[in-house]
Amino acid sequence: MTFLYLGCLLVSLAAMVALDARFRLVFWRDARRATIVLAGGLVFFLAWDAAGILLHVFARGESPLMTGVELAPELPLEEVFFLAFLCYLILVLVFGARRVLDRMPGRMPDRVPAAEREADR
Repeated sequence: MTFLYLGCLLVSLAAMVALDARFRLVFWRDARRATIVLAGGLVFFLAWDAAGILLHVFARGESPLMTGVELAPELPLEEVFFLAFLCYLILVLVFGARRVLDRMPGRMPDRVPAAEREADR
């Protein structure tokens, strides 16, 4: 039993948390909303996995890099951490891209009301 894959996922999650904290993108912007969205994404993807497992589309492959711990038949422990990382990554990318686009010269941020945008023209 090895923890290499799980360890890599946890290091990647920690890096994402550091990035989020540094630029206040997701959890450091609104923790309650971020938790709801991340939990919703995680539940959706776990349901997707469950459906794939029940339909025999997904199967757990053997790997010496994984812990071997299964939360359910064909559902390894690492899958939950991978899906959480995936959902968190998407949130960080979306809010990071939004911040970059908002700072582009000549671009009006989406947060400015339409009346103000019209007055500036």
